[in-house]
Amino acid sequence: MRAYLNLFDFRQPINYKNEVLAGLTVAMTMIPESLSFAILAGFPPLTGLYAAFIMGLVTAIFGGRPGLVSGGAGATVVVIMALMQSHGLDYVFAAVALAGIFQLLVGLFRLGKFIGLVPQPVMYGFVNGLAVIIFMSQLEQFKSAGSWMTGTPLMIMGGLTALTILIVVLFPRITKAVPPSLVAIITVFLLVYVFHIDTRTVRDIAEVSGGFPPFHIPNIPFTIETLQIILPYGLIMAGVGLTEGLLTLNLVDEITGTRGNGNREALAQGGANILNGFFTGMGGCPMIAQTLVNLSAGARARLSGIVAALTILLIILAGAPIIERVPMAALTGVMIMVAIGTFEWSSFRIINKMPRQDIFVGIIVALITIVLHNLALAVLIGVIISALVFAWESAKHIRVHAYWNDHGSKYYEINGPLFFGSVTTFHEQFDVNGDPEEVVIDFRNSRVADMSGIDALNKLTDKYAKAGKKLHLKHLSPDCIALLKNAGSEIDVNIVEDPSYHVAIEGKTNKAGN
Repeated sequence: MRAYLNLFDFRQPINYKNEVLAGLTVAMTMIPESLSFAILAGFPPLTGLYAAFIMGLVTAIFGGRPGLVSGGAGATVVVIMALMQSHGLDYVFAAVALAGIFQLLVGLFRLGKFIGLVPQPVMYGFVNGLAVIIFMSQLEQFKSAGSWMTGTPLMIMGGLTALTILIVVLFPRITKAVPPSLVAIITVFLLVYVFHIDTRTVRDIAEVSGGFPPFHIPNIPFTIETLQIILPYGLIMAGVGLTEGLLTLNLVDEITGTRGNGNREALAQGGANILNGFFTGMGGCPMIAQTLVNLSAGARARLSGIVAALTILLIILAGAPIIERVPMAALTGVMIMVAIGTFEWSSFRIINKMPRQDIFVGIIVALITIVLHNLALAVLIGVIISALVFAWESAKHIRVHAYWNDHGSKYYEINGPLFFGSVTTFHEQFDVNGDPEEVVIDFRNSRVADMSGIDALNKLTDKYAKAGKKLHLKHLSPDCIALLKNAGSEIDVNIVEDPSYHVAIEGKTNKAGN
């Protein structure tokens, strides 16, 4: 427990001033974002604030590293929007809790390292698609009763939104001590309040006032049919949350020069989302923007995250009358800037240097994200396409050099991996009928990678055996030998004795002894 409560994870004295100020700043930037995402998805605004509090507190104390900030993030909200529209809020809470269980399992079985399998083009497409979704969703705020605003309401909404964006862009040139999004919200709020401008506020969407997150068991039938409904959403939300979280963790590792714990982060996310499901929160994951705000404010310990979470709870308990007067135009402007900041503009600068297949993967992932609003499916398809492209390229690299030695034996030197993608090319290189009685395949520059490679060797052995010829394998690496031995009766080959590979010799000796 001491390890979890240690606020000195960076092995340096804690700066309480920096931690507290960073925590307050993070809370002020997280509130409008959490409210906006909740309203966007059709949730009561309090579900967003409850998620920010629960996710922030649990992951700050138990998460994979200090400095990482979690809350009600748009990446996970987008996943469960369709479930909200089709089945209602209680099904959402159940899906969030189920997502937490999946994330706990990932942490328990130490599967967090697999985030490294996501290629960079996939992440470009994922992030860019998410940015487009966030931007497009803000256009809904310019509608009233399902129709586009016109006349004065449209001019007021557009003008206040533009003012918010202008402040967010220009204020950092004056000072970076205060978050520009917070300054923009306060400025627009005061402008509307002082001049009694008639525009939509948070109160027009829903009430924000509330108490401590209430315990609530989702009111759903506990049946197989219900599980079939929420299972896909739970899986996708868990995958998106872990992907976003572990990538953010890696980003913080690079910035701070330290190393976090991905499996511990998965455990913390899982526990926080389970609590969200039973305490009326919309769930969430680590948030890149708030994490960068936290680090830039000087936070290096867990205290800042704890302060941010407790500040959000205090606002829920006592600050609702103020939050409900915040103009929606201000939140819309902030979210538009979040979308612009989320987009990977650097992907355009390097697109002419990227392989065509990587460009294709990035575009496909972005389109799936935008059209289906399914981030996990987009990432999964992107990883599969990237893996197939890699397999295709690797299959083309297998080469076979054939020659005869002084004793009349024929040697085949293999270059490149022998796996499912290269077995066809591998088979085409051998002349069974024209070869002598002794044939040696040299794997000095190759390796048998999978069961398809095993099967290829098995079939080749059969061909030479039927022709009355012997086939020998040479210079197999230890892992290839283990793979061949594990295949058991699937393959019967003669491994040439090699002083460098005692396992092969022992295996052959033991076989002879038996």
